[in-house]
Amino acid sequence: MIVVPLAMLLLTLASSILVVPLSSDAQRPVQVHRLGVLVGGAPDPERVRDQKAFRQSLHDLGWVEGQNLTIEVRWAEGRYERLPDLAAELAQLQVQVIVAGNVSAARAARQATGRIPIVLAGGDAVGTGLIPNIARPDGNITGLTMNTAELSGKWLELLKEVVPTLSRVATLSHPDAPITGPALQEIHVVAPALGVQLQALSVREPSELEGAFAAMRTEHAEALVVLPSALLYMHRAHIIELAARSRLPTIWEVREAVADGGLMAYGLDTASLWRRAATYVDKILKGAQPGNLPVERSTVFRLIINLITAKALGVTIPPHLLILADEVIR
Repeated sequence: MIVVPLAMLLLTLASSILVVPLSSDAQRPVQVHRLGVLVGGAPDPERVRDQKAFRQSLHDLGWVEGQNLTIEVRWAEGRYERLPDLAAELAQLQVQVIVAGNVSAARAARQATGRIPIVLAGGDAVGTGLIPNIARPDGNITGLTMNTAELSGKWLELLKEVVPTLSRVATLSHPDAPITGPALQEIHVVAPALGVQLQALSVREPSELEGAFAAMRTEHAEALVVLPSALLYMHRAHIIELAARSRLPTIWEVREAVADGGLMAYGLDTASLWRRAATYVDKILKGAQPGNLPVERSTVFRLIINLITAKALGVTIPPHLLILADEVIR
């Protein structure tokens, strides 16, 4: 009979206990989650910035591309008619969550799937009827909402503050953008109290912009409100050029239009919306049901003013607006 020393026996047992779990952990595969992103616009600098903010927020929450997460992004490039096909493509890829950049994208995603959770990263989900109950959405859509229609009245008020004699204002919109109807309705409510007559113009194609500005000149428009839409945002440089040629003070929702030469912008910081959207994705990937996640209403807005454009137009910005502005481009 071979006698094994007690010390050696204990060492052997301890080694086997340590080795087995370590070997098991080393062989355990990391689960890779697949995320879909559906954007109505194009990958221009602002949208790229939004996506960077979104990815950074995901990374901060422990989701790393190439390790435990893959992201499939689809861009409609301002063509809303492409959204249903792009949403269906994401659904066929069996992504675990679809993040929609606006209401049109969210609607297309909902048509494509009633099973995959959808996180809205911006748009008026309540006013457009996409989500009936923000406290408990119940369906497969949750995320962030904002009442852009309420902003449209503020756009008109800001133009009136800059040009006190203002009496005729044109609005430029894309008819397929979900916000167009509610925003125009709100503007028409506010306009009489400000002593302003409105000229509502819409374009479906960039080629129609020249004609729209010709109509503004014919009706002697004195300022312009550009309503939110992916198409108009993509062609903002042309719109800004035409507005400058027509000497029209113009207000937008997005900062980038002011950085490119527009007069003013009043709206949300879209990058912050995408950062918040990442927290919804995190919760859903960890097991939360979208219908149990309350929709978050965004209420913080930013005012941007371009003094270079104001000088070129011969417009004087009131001192109190300069104090209130979050950013002044000089």
